[in-house]
Amino acid sequence: MAKKKGLTYRDAGVDIDTGNALAGEFLSLMQSTYTPQVVANDGGFGGLYSLKGVQGLFARRLTDPILVSGTDGVGTKLKIAFMVGKHDTVGIDLVAMSVNDVLVQGAEPLFFLDYAASGKIEQSVMLDIVKGVAAGCRQAGCALLGGETAELPGFYQDGEYDLAGFAVGIVERKRLLDGSAVSEGDVILGLPSSGLHSNGYSLARKALLDCGGMKITDTVAELGGTLGEELLRPTRIYVKPVLEVMRAYRRKRPVHALVHITGGGLLENIPRILPAGCDAEIFTGSWDVPPIFELIRTCGDVDVGEMRRVFNMGIGMVMIVAEVSANALVKRLKKAGCPAGRIGRIVRGKGKVKFTKG
Repeated sequence: MAKKKGLTYRDAGVDIDTGNALAGEFLSLMQSTYTPQVVANDGGFGGLYSLKGVQGLFARRLTDPILVSGTDGVGTKLKIAFMVGKHDTVGIDLVAMSVNDVLVQGAEPLFFLDYAASGKIEQSVMLDIVKGVAAGCRQAGCALLGGETAELPGFYQDGEYDLAGFAVGIVERKRLLDGSAVSEGDVILGLPSSGLHSNGYSLARKALLDCGGMKITDTVAELGGTLGEELLRPTRIYVKPVLEVMRAYRRKRPVHALVHITGGGLLENIPRILPAGCDAEIFTGSWDVPPIFELIRTCGDVDVGEMRRVFNMGIGMVMIVAEVSANALVKRLKKAGCPAGRIGRIVRGKGKVKFTKG
């Protein structure tokens, strides 16, 4: 009698060979993001990064460096990627959500790590995801130092996956942005978003697909394409233009604070850096709100207050600056490829955001 073949890991739903086959292609994508500080460690169990020779934003030598870390995911925006069958942009979102958070402390992102988990590894899908992550890292000027791909059979629905990302940056202690420099009379500059970014997708899907009866393949004239294309538009990465502008002011410090406008919108994110005795006054109508937001509002009959509390409404990052430097900073941001404009001011108050007609 032939001996019965024993159970294998593949029988349980995990294909080690598939993961190994992807490793080489992942390494090539990672290497496309490497900076001089990355220490060669192919096949190692951890990424290596040397701080020797790292140059600070305002000085060639850091004397009191602080490491700044950030972590985030893409959220239910992934549901849109599953519906459309397009997976090469969510990796950009993954990078953006963390490096933008690191940036608001005044830090330069150094390296990034990613984690991707699915019930069954689909080689083409995972490769597309990591291509997006590498593209995001190149946009941010940081190295994709390592990551993990996990196959978890029975844990996720077929064709679905989840992502998490982790960024580390560096800043000289005296250049740390913590909101302490914000004061009455400062100007609030708004840096435009590319759309929804990666927040509010549970409400967006409910409003557009369920209440509005729209399909992801619908072409919408005001959006300039299909609904799916709009909803998968990658999150804007602000690192290079903002750092370029800040480098222009090595002696002055006209930038008093930065705010990444994520879940909670302008309403809940700006108060995180407001000092006691100050409010942020936002001028409605002072920027162009992308049409996707009005589409969500009308399809779901969403209250304006709820829209402001959930979505970025077209402003992905806020820069709070000294009044005397505001116009010059707007010009520099535009030259750096990131148009910006005055959307408000800091006034006396109790640490809240209020909206007034501009």
